[in-house]
Amino acid sequence: MLSFLTTGVLLGLSAGFAPGPLLALVVSETLRHDARAGIRVALAPVVTDVPIVLCSLFALVQLARYHALLGGISLAGSCFILYLGVQNLKSRGLDISQGPGPARSLQKGILVNFLSPHPYLFWFTVGGPLTIKAMETGAPAAILFIAGFYGLLVGAKIFLALLTARSRVFLQGKTYVLIMRLLGIMLIILAALLFQDGLLLLGVS
Repeated sequence: MLSFLTTGVLLGLSAGFAPGPLLALVVSETLRHDARAGIRVALAPVVTDVPIVLCSLFALVQLARYHALLGGISLAGSCFILYLGVQNLKSRGLDISQGPGPARSLQKGILVNFLSPHPYLFWFTVGGPLTIKAMETGAPAAILFIAGFYGLLVGAKIFLALLTARSRVFLQGKTYVLIMRLLGIMLIILAALLFQDGLLLLGVS
């Protein structure tokens, strides 16, 4: 069970710290208003991802007998995680000179996250298959994976909102870049493991 929690924590940390529309909105709302506005944006995935998670799990459960198709989905998921890992390695810090306008932070965060392709790609190719695999061990393992993922996804963005309210230097400094690159290396390792799982489902390995 701890392996699923660790995987969820790693994926959540990476998603939480990774530059993107939602993080840019967290930072811009914090700078324009205060840390509370940034925190409201950080909470958006908790609202938007519920239907995405449920739909992905429902679809994947229906496909449980089709190992070849699930293998293909796992391979696609490994490629997606590999892409995220490479992007982390290329990180040079977050550009916070521009950002969306003010007002209605939570609503804006919900809209940005709901329109982003990343939650859909993640849950249909990575999060969903891993949750179903965890459920084979037991419901607590699946709960730990999801809790670890969202706890760190939201927690990392709240941390950055609080840090931005005090100083914006961290987001453009060497420490942030180093964290992103370490997470990138771990994501690439995880991508290799997911790729192996995909091959097993396809009966290749």
